Amino acid sequence: MVSAAGLVPALRLAERAGLHGLLDERLSVSSPNATVKTTGVIAGMLAGADCIDDLGLLRHGGMGRLFTQVRAPSTLGTFLRSFTHGHVQQLDAVARRLLPGLTRTVPGLLAGSRTAGSIAFLDVDDTIREVHGHAKQAAAYG
Repeated sequence: MVSAAGLVPALRLAERAGLHGLLDERLSVSSPNATVKTTGVIAGMLAGADCIDDLGLLRHGGMGRLFTQVRAPSTLGTFLRSFTHGHVQQLDAVARRLLPGLTRTVPGLLAGSRTAGSIAFLDVDDTIREVHGHAKQAAAYG
């Protein structure tokens, strides 16, 4: 039993669209297996992880049969803490280049993508909500 079997096609699609190559090419963080670790964080986020401890879901149950080279949440946390602002900008560059790779991999992913000079609008939800509770470490919004 696995809790997030939908990760398999999503990660295969990302790999076919060039995610691993883009990470190898663009990400300069000095950490062994940076591409594997970054992909693990992405997979965890896709599965609903919203903190470092939640990344343990990738090692839960039968997930080891679906994914190899899964790192422990503590390892991924150490990896993420090594990031600088420049590394975040490198990830942004990877994301900008991944979308065209996705449209080449899955023609018609974006409406009008087959027409030269066409335009596509992407709606990205950046909801900001008020946060309450003693465990939120004085955060007011997030």
